[in-house]
Amino acid sequence: MTEPHDDSGVFRALADPTRRQILEDLRGGELAAGRIAGRFSISAPSVSRHLGVLKAAGLITERRDGNRILYALAEDRLAASVGRFLSAVCPEQIVLRHTKWRPGTRADEKETEA
Repeated sequence: MTEPHDDSGVFRALADPTRRQILEDLRGGELAAGRIAGRFSISAPSVSRHLGVLKAAGLITERRDGNRILYALAEDRLAASVGRFLSAVCPEQIVLRHTKWRPGTRADEKETEA
């Protein structure tokens, strides 16, 4: 895994659309490697390489369950890496994101009333 504040591996991992799709698929919870591979029209070894890149970047975790390997999203790592980048590049957007788009906030309620 990469160092805690070395986010270059995270952004390299996010550069590929297949890896971004895998992360989206894991949003709902753990998935077996075979189930992940079945969602793509590429070979199982290619999916395995994508999973390896995501794991090396610290964006997913894996655990064994019998003969299956289950993958899960490492939400904290993704949020921390992207958050550090946004804080450095456009810190005012962090404040907007927390107040405007979070469900149940006053800004969110005002948008739905309009």
